[in-house]
Formats: sequence, structure tokens, C-alpha cells
Amino acid sequence: MGLGRKIAVLTTALTALAGMAAAVPAAASGIDWKPCPTATGVECGTVTVPLDWDRPGDGTIQLALARRKATDPAHRIGSVLMDPGGPGGAGAGEVQDGWGLSPKVTARFDTVGFDPRGIGQSTSVRCGLTEITADNPQLPKNAAQYRQLLAYNRALGTSCTRVSGPLTEHVDTKSVVRDIDAIRAALGDPKLTYYGVSYGSLMGQQYAEAYPDRVRALVLDSNMDHSVGTTWEFLHTETSAVQELFDQFRQWCDRNTSCALHGKDLSALMTQLYSRAEQGTLGTPDDRLDPLALAGMVSRNFYGPTWDKLAKDLVSLRDGKPPAAGFGTAEVSVPSVFGSVFCSDWRLPVTSFPQLQSYRRALSVVSPDVRLSQLGWTSVTGCAGWPGPVRNPQHPLSIRPGVPMLMLNSRYDPVTPYAWAVRAAQQAGAPLVSYDGWGHAAYFKNSKCVTDTADTFLLTGVRPEQSLHCAAVPPSAQSRADADRPRPPRVVGF
Repeated sequence: MGLGRKIAVLTTALTALAGMAAAVPAAASGIDWKPCPTATGVECGTVTVPLDWDRPGDGTIQLALARRKATDPAHRIGSVLMDPGGPGGAGAGEVQDGWGLSPKVTARFDTVGFDPRGIGQSTSVRCGLTEITADNPQLPKNAAQYRQLLAYNRALGTSCTRVSGPLTEHVDTKSVVRDIDAIRAALGDPKLTYYGVSYGSLMGQQYAEAYPDRVRALVLDSNMDHSVGTTWEFLHTETSAVQELFDQFRQWCDRNTSCALHGKDLSALMTQLYSRAEQGTLGTPDDRLDPLALAGMVSRNFYGPTWDKLAKDLVSLRDGKPPAAGFGTAEVSVPSVFGSVFCSDWRLPVTSFPQLQSYRRALSVVSPDVRLSQLGWTSVTGCAGWPGPVRNPQHPLSIRPGVPMLMLNSRYDPVTPYAWAVRAAQQAGAPLVSYDGWGHAAYFKNSKCVTDTADTFLLTGVRPEQSLHCAAVPPSAQSRADADRPRPPRVVGF
């Protein structure tokens, strides 16, 4: 073999080895676990991953983890990795605060939460305080306010890059999926066992696309539908879900004499409150609600649901009194990382003020009581003018048949509409467990049918051969649940 041929062969071999090395997730050597300083019985650790997976020489970032060990170590199966959604939810922080699955699962699995890149105790995205606190007309009333909205988003996004550097352009879910595989390898699990809720379901869906051979069991709860292709479809499905929940609240109030608005015309009341919100006279002088904040207050009570509290808060608003707990602007704010993540994952353009106004008018027809989804609306308006690239735009799921997945969803979910879960399950070829009740995060609704089905799949890999329905549990029974019942994550968002 001539020298030139030998050099060519050697070069080819080295290139192949380099490719193999790049394909191996970072931090596969394990995790240096140490007791968490603020959580008894929980261990904390970190995993190092590339800032940019496509350019691993451009630096690294740290991912924060927290682990509660299996309570039956003699029969331990492995680790269950968990994400609480958001985007912006810190899984490591939630696990330190006690978040977990049922005792049957935590006996056999180490419960591991992680803070996704840009979030919590991981290398985080930070943005300028001046830009965050500037006037932000999320419901612009004219073209000048629309331009102010665009300028606010551009300035905020630019400040995030100024403060946090290139990380702001690498917090998309596809990058997180590669991080998840690095965590799996570092944990020593040959295949991934995962529970993801809400925005965490998108991580699980895209992991199944990218690494079908590395999946042991994925339970995806309250599912995102990343095939929603247009701004109107996104806003319409989000707002329809909120109106459906309001109709369910109305029926509950009609049935229950304990409801503070029993026998009252709730549509007339909402029309009155909305008019006062438009005029700037709703709430107390120190805590005014605009229409967007009113919609947010209503929809937040649909997560549980906490219908009794919603009725009392609406009475307080009607009577001009402060409610039992504050519900003003501070509660509807979102973490500064939200825009960097969401606007990297979704292309939902708004091209003009008249277009935005036409959406708002049409949504009032879709939802005559609540008028719009606060989360859906702010997600769209928050990306208008955002300076970062859309690295992970919407697409229908393309998952190889046979990947072990199970999807859960409430029939009446205020932020991940049931229609999203139906479509995601069809695209993934996964059975869907429908909880025929209300609220967000179906696993935590005290339905033995839901939890037993999910737990059996996590423990044994056995899942329903086809989709099934689980009966609703009345909200009153939810509040009487056992003290050791698993609690949902505290994230308010997707």
C-alpha cells in the first residue's frame, strides 16, 4: 500500500473514531453525588454538557440534578428522570421539595429531577432587570402600543444575550433532548425511563424521535402538540380549552349550593368584570387587573381545579373587595428564560397590529366568557419581535413504531388541550390514557385508574394495547386525598 493510500486510510479511521466519540453523550463517567444542603435525604450533582452540541469545542455548561434513592434498593430497577414543564420548571428543585411519583414507583426507582439548560441551578439564562421591568403592552390597543410590544421583546431578548452570552440561542428542546441522553448515560442506565409533564412531554416526544433504541419507558403527561402549525390554531385551541373549563365550572356551580355563585348568571358576571378590566377599574387601587390578568386569574384556578376559590375570588372582584389571596400582575409574570426557550421551539408569527386585533376579536367568539387564554396569548405576543432564531420549529412527530411510550391527558385541561394529546398520540403511535375529568397533570388527580396504568408501565413495561378512559374524580374528593399522595409540580405554565 502506497504512502498516500495509508494516509487516506488512517485519516478515514481517525474521522470515524472522532464521529464515534462525538456520538457518545458527555459525562458518561458518572455523577459525583453529594447531600443537598437544603433537602434532607436528597443528593445533588451535576453533569457537564456542550454549550452547542453541534460545536462541542465552543465550551460547556452545567446541568443541576437532584436524586432521591429508591426506598427498596434490593429490588431497584434504575432511575426515573423527571421534568415538570414550564418552560422554566426546575426539576432538581422540585425533587428537593418532595416531588415524586407513587410509592410503588419510588420504591423501585431512584427519582432524579434535572434543571434543563438555562433554568434554575443549571447554567442559567439571565436577562437585564431594566428590560424585564419596562412597560410591556401585552394587549396593545393601537399600532403604537404594538410597536412598543415588539421593541420590548427585542430589547429583552438582546439583554438576555448580552448578560448570558450564546446560551440564549441554545436552550431549544432539541438541545435539551441531547442533554437528557447525556444524563441517562451518566446515571448508568442503558435505556431511559422518564416522566415528563406539560412542556416536559415535548422533551419526551422528541427524545423518542432522536433515540428510539434508548427508550425503556416514557410516560408523557399533559401533552404538547408540536405539529400545531399556525398562530391562529395555537391561540384557538388554547382558548377553546379555557372556555371548556369555564363551562365545566359553570355546571359545577349550578350543581353545588356551596358555590359562592350558585344560581348566578356567570356569563353576565364575566361580561361585567371584563368591561371593568377594559376600563382599568377592576380590582383594588393597588392591584388592578387588565383583561389579560383577569383571564390568567380564572385559568390558574383550572389547573387543580380550585373551583370553590375561583367562585369566591369572582365574588370579591364583583364587590370591589380584595380576594383571599392576591392575584395581580406579580402572579402572571413568567421566568425570564421563557422567551429564550419557547421562541426557539415555536414559529407563531404576528405580522401587524390589525392581525393581532383580528385574533383577539375572533377569540372572544371562541370564548365568550374568558375571552382568551392568558398563557396562549402571552406565548404568542412574547415572541413577536424576539431576536433569537427558531432552532426547533414545529413539525409532526416522526417516531419509529414500537417505541415504549404512554401518554396521559385530562379531558378538560386548561393549557394542554385534549385535542393536542389526541393528535400527539396518533402521530407517536402511543396509547392515550384519558382522564375524563379536569385539571392539568393527569397523574396527580387521585385517579387510581390513571396512576395504576402509568405505574404498571413504568415498573413492568406493560402498557394498554389501545387507548383507554379513566373516570373523573370530583374536585371535592381531590381535596380529601391522602396526605402521602404524590403532589404535582408547582410550575404554572405549559
